[in-house]
Amino acid sequence: MERKEFGLGDVVQMKKPHPCGANEWQVIRMGADIRMKCINCQRSVMIPRSQFERQMRKVLRRAGEGDLEA
Repeated sequence: MERKEFGLGDVVQMKKPHPCGANEWQVIRMGADIRMKCINCQRSVMIPRSQFERQMRKVLRRAGEGDLEA
């Protein structure tokens, strides 16, 4: 199985949308568990890392993208 690369502050897409209808989540804590915040309604959930890695589809935006480059 391919290991997906993600980092703190990244915005990711999950397999199932949040009940509010959004499918974009920001990673706000990493460790044995991953805490992520819904981009639309700002609710946060914590799930085990193994479950997160199975349910994550792709990284939509990396943390720091959109910053001005020198």
